[in-house]
Amino acid sequence: MKNKSKIEKTIAVAAALLLWQLASVIIGEEVLLVSPFKVLVRLSELIFEKEFYSAVAFSFIRITFGFVLAVAVGIIFATAAYRWHWAETMLWPYMSVIKATPVASFIILCLIWLNSSSLPVFISFLMALPIIYTNMLAGFKSTDTKLLQMADIFRFSFKKKLVYIYLPNIKPYFISACSVALGLTWKAGIAAEIIGIPDGSMGEMLYNAKLYLATADLFSWTVTIVCVSILFDKLFMKLINTMFKRLEDL
Repeated sequence: MKNKSKIEKTIAVAAALLLWQLASVIIGEEVLLVSPFKVLVRLSELIFEKEFYSAVAFSFIRITFGFVLAVAVGIIFATAAYRWHWAETMLWPYMSVIKATPVASFIILCLIWLNSSSLPVFISFLMALPIIYTNMLAGFKSTDTKLLQMADIFRFSFKKKLVYIYLPNIKPYFISACSVALGLTWKAGIAAEIIGIPDGSMGEMLYNAKLYLATADLFSWTVTIVCVSILFDKLFMKLINTMFKRLEDL
C-alpha cells in the first residue's frame, strides 16, 4: 500500500510538472511563467553560491526559533488556562485578536517596534501561538474527569497522571496543532521578510527577483522555501513522535 501511494504521488507530481511545462510553452513569455526546466537550471546554479546558504540559514533560524518559542509559550498558557479559569478569561481577547487580524497588518505594525531582522521571529511566533494554545487547551479540557478522579483516589503522582492520562489525550491535539502551525509559520515568516526586507534573507531574495523581473529566480527561491519547510516539518514531527513514545515508555 505504501509503494502504491508513493507511485500515485510520483505520477501526480509528474502530471503537475507536465501541466506547468505546457502552460509555459503556451504563454511563451518567461517573464510571466518560466518553464520547470529553466527553474531547475537556475536552482542548480544558486546552490553553488555562498549567498544561497546564508539566506536559507538566516530565514530558517529565525522562523524556527519563532515557532519553537510559540510551542513553549502555547503549552505554558494552555496549562495555566486549564488550571485557572481567570487565566483563560484574561488570555481570550489576545488570542481572539491574533486569530482575527490579517498577517500583513501585524507585519506593518511590528515594523514600527522591531528591526527587520527580528520581524520574522516575532511574526512566526505570533501566528503559531493561538493554534498551539487553542489545541492544547482543547486537549486538556477533553480529558476524562472520571479518570482524573480515579487517579486522585489511588493517589497517582503527577508523573503518572501526565504519562497515563494527560499525554495520550493531548497527543493528537498537539500533533495536529504543530502540523497546521508549521505551514502557517513559514508562510507568515517569509511574508514578513518580503515586507521588512531584512538583509540576507530568503524574503529579500524573493523581493529582488520580483523587482528585477527575474522569474526563474523567483520560482527557484519559492521551490527552496517549500523544500526547506517540508523538510523541517518532517524532522520536527518525527522528533515529536519520538518524544511522545519515550514519555509513554517511562
